[in-house]
Amino acid sequence: MESLFPIFLNLAGKNCLVVGGGAVAARKTADLLNCKTKITVVSPEAESRIKDWDKEGSVVWRKRPFGPDDLSGMYLVMAATGNTLLNQEIAELCCKQGILINSADDPANCDFFVPSVIRRKSLAIAISTEGKSPLFARLLRQRLESFITDSYGDLVELLGEKREIIKTLAFDDKQRGKLIASLINEETLELLEQGEDEKIRERIEECMSSWRG
Repeated sequence: MESLFPIFLNLAGKNCLVVGGGAVAARKTADLLNCKTKITVVSPEAESRIKDWDKEGSVVWRKRPFGPDDLSGMYLVMAATGNTLLNQEIAELCCKQGILINSADDPANCDFFVPSVIRRKSLAIAISTEGKSPLFARLLRQRLESFITDSYGDLVELLGEKREIIKTLAFDDKQRGKLIASLINEETLELLEQGEDEKIRERIEECMSSWRG
């Protein structure tokens, strides 16, 4: 397999389809819910989480078998039926229509793989084995979670707050790079690991003040 191109998709408001109603389908639906997508689930039966999401209006559950017409208007599809032949059929239909497809436990019929993700507010760290060992990706994620604390996400939010000010202080890419480097370095990361959030904020303000002159 060729090396994959890592990318984060903005799925907000996009029509996404999950085919299947078991545990895998529910997990993929949960991932999509975090992205504010418009989700349709197609399956004769569904586990309790999918039923609850349908009742609250978070997803639309079509209680019946999959049909080709279900692909109409879809941007992305997750095939998680537990039926290899049906998943393959769905993948082939998506390929013909140019729809992004992820077929559970079937790397050969996937346009993309869903990584194991660490989320800390706007910070997202994705780990992928290109579908070869999702279990190992999950193990690595669990190990990193204890190191990548909530403070990392707080720092990203703080930097986001300062972004527009940074643009006014740095007049070209080179200057902007120097300013950002003065805000984020080993000292900042050490303070982050020590949980010294307030000291980080003070340090960033000091650096920006020096650029203001």
